Amino acid sequence: MNKAQNKKILLLAGILIVLVSIFAATAFRPTATAVDEVVTAPLPTVISVEEAVQLREEGAFILDVREPQEWDAGHIPGATLIPLGQIPDRLSEIPQDQPVVVVCRSGNRSGQATQFLRQSGYGLTTSMSGGMNQWAAANLEIVTGP
Repeated sequence: MNKAQNKKILLLAGILIVLVSIFAATAFRPTATAVDEVVTAPLPTVISVEEAVQLREEGAFILDVREPQEWDAGHIPGATLIPLGQIPDRLSEIPQDQPVVVVCRSGNRSGQATQFLRQSGYGLTTSMSGGMNQWAAANLEIVTGP
């Protein structure tokens, strides 16, 4: 072999080593699990009561943005009360790493809260359509009192 052939062989060997390294780095990289995909998948802006029930059963944070007297009259078991006007001051109480379902009486305030939370970096936030009115109409469990 002459010098030109040796250079070509060394160049091809170098290219082959780079390609094998790239393949190995990408082929053996861990893939996302189903849980990772669920946590990072974006939620629609508005969901139905049935979808809210499913998310709640899967561990979503239920955020009620009504006023205390509305809450006392009936709320979703396990929900957290933060009235709409207090949300900016109480963001630290709302998780960013799990789905958040926002609830109000009819869906108006929860829509406003969802929009604010999404703009504040809470991408896994959605509003329950129809609010507690729809929840009650579906004969789902409601607790009363503080």
